[in-house]
Amino acid sequence: MNEKRILIWYRHDLRLQDHEPMYRAIEQKAQVIPVYCFDERQFGKTSFGFPKTGAFRAQFLLESVADLRNSLLELGSNLVVRRGFPEEIIPSLAQELEISAVYFHGEVTSEELAVESALQTALSQISVPCDRFWGTTVYHPDNLPFAVEEIPELFTNFRKSVEKKSLVDSCFLAPQKLPQLPDIDGGELPNLSELGLEPPKFDPRAVLQFKGGETAGLTRLDNYIWLQNCLKDYKQTRNGMLGADYSSKFSPWLALGCLSPRFIYEQVKKYEAERVKNDSTYWLVFELLWRDFFRFICAKHGNHIFRQSGLQGIRIPGKEDWERFRLWQSGMTGFPLVDANMRELAATGFMSNRGRQNVASFLTKNLGINWQMGAEWFESLLIDYDVCSNWGNWNYTAGVGNDARGFRYFNIPKQSRDYDPQGEYIKHWLTELTPIKGNLIHEPGKLSAEEQKHFGVRLGVDYPRPIVDFFKSVKANEKIYNAALELRQK
Repeated sequence: MNEKRILIWYRHDLRLQDHEPMYRAIEQKAQVIPVYCFDERQFGKTSFGFPKTGAFRAQFLLESVADLRNSLLELGSNLVVRRGFPEEIIPSLAQELEISAVYFHGEVTSEELAVESALQTALSQISVPCDRFWGTTVYHPDNLPFAVEEIPELFTNFRKSVEKKSLVDSCFLAPQKLPQLPDIDGGELPNLSELGLEPPKFDPRAVLQFKGGETAGLTRLDNYIWLQNCLKDYKQTRNGMLGADYSSKFSPWLALGCLSPRFIYEQVKKYEAERVKNDSTYWLVFELLWRDFFRFICAKHGNHIFRQSGLQGIRIPGKEDWERFRLWQSGMTGFPLVDANMRELAATGFMSNRGRQNVASFLTKNLGINWQMGAEWFESLLIDYDVCSNWGNWNYTAGVGNDARGFRYFNIPKQSRDYDPQGEYIKHWLTELTPIKGNLIHEPGKLSAEEQKHFGVRLGVDYPRPIVDFFKSVKANEKIYNAALELRQK
């Protein structure tokens, strides 16, 4: 075989637009072999026994891989699909197809890096070179004003420096045509039952019917930014919890790389040039920068982000109180804002950013439960699970992250009144509370016996009583946190 063949190993980059490994392979006039491996380790259990990839996440992934295959078929190629360990499958394919090189987008966290390392070792043993590219952030590491190991610990310092001194590279163009694959079995996509999962049922109360894949991601982007013209109001509406367009909802497609953050950045800049430039257009880029920050912090600190003591090394003795944890999981805490959000997550695989901050604060600052349990539960369920953003945000909320400011908690009843003043979101997910009128919807635990009878809502029967006293539990957990902080400082 004289023709150069380059195998593209797809991972969390399930797109054609702005895909450097694909672009570089085509640039070399190589025959491109796109490959995706369903790594069985991703369908095992987390350390606390949750499905590592739950049904919602898995379905979104299957849809995304199927969409990538369809896009490649339209260009004259195909996606080779396999199940098993990439570090075994890819070297085997490399030998079978006489591959000249393997290209892939690199990751930054331990499990993914272990697979990369094992693959590189296996390929070196058969003399097949591999090239690792970076394609998960708005800013490329080479364009940062500091080395990755010198990333500022505070987001504000990172953001200001990057905004002032760094440029964003242009997107790589998507291929218009691809060479046919050599004679090889393309493989079948597994179904959910083959991955050990039950197909999830779509809940009509969901804010959006998320569908995986670059095609659906581009449609969502076009609809939100251009057709609905929502970007101009993003900063004012982004904290909403009920409805499809209060925020961009780009995160599921970003998490699997169906959308490139750099492409979103370019679309925002185009919108600013053609329609309006304001605080809202800036704020969407601001949120993308948080995502960049967490990824670079993971690249800098490695496994510290997964430790209970977090990036700051504060050894908070978080409890493993399974009884209360299950009440939190199932939305039965007696705090409506927490319960509504947790029920939405369980029913749809999605929850607003405002909701995530509140339920995480409640788990850590009111229940005093080990934050890692919450992080793993989110990992299992969220369709937009991103390892760096998820664990970085949980570090922050638990007070052990690099950008944390001591013991900070969310006043859940106040948050409920501020962000769901009429209780519409609460009643959407907690139908048993629908009869309650006025401000009592935010704290039904305060209903008198007469009010319970009047509204037809019996505490402890129709809806649970609060499982903790809100402010007493905050004070108790603040003492535990401060004691751990003191120990670290000694």
